[in-house]
Amino acid sequence: MEFKSLMPNLMVKDVGKTIEFYKNILGFNVLGTVPENGPFVFAIVNANNVTISFQEEKSIKEEYAQLNKFASAGGGFTLYINVTDVNGLFEKVKEKATIAKEMHKTFYGSTDFSIEDCNGYILTFSQAG
Repeated sequence: MEFKSLMPNLMVKDVGKTIEFYKNILGFNVLGTVPENGPFVFAIVNANNVTISFQEEKSIKEEYAQLNKFASAGGGFTLYINVTDVNGLFEKVKEKATIAKEMHKTFYGSTDFSIEDCNGYILTFSQAG
C-alpha cells in the first residue's frame, strides 16, 4: 500500500466566490462543479500538480455531521504550496490579495510569502533555495 496524492476539501460559505478567487487571482482551472451551473455546492480546481476542492458549509456538514460540533467555514487552516517562481507570483497577486506574510527567507532556506484567500484560509507559496 502506498499513499498516492492528497486533495484537501475546504469548507467554504460561497463556492462560486471561491472559484472566482482561485481562477482570477491565482490562475487555477476549474475541473468540475456540482451542480454544473451555479449556485455551486462543490468544486474542484487545479493548477499543475496542485488540486483543491471546495464544499459549501451546509453540504459538507450534512455529509459529515461530526463537523457540526466544532467547524465553521473559512480560516483555521493553511496550505503550503511549492512554486517555481515565487517572486513572479508575488508580483502577480500582491495588489489583488490580502498579504498575510510578506516575502521572506525561511530558516530552512526557501523564499516564502503568504496570502489570505476569500475564505480566510492562509496560502503560503514557497520556492526552495
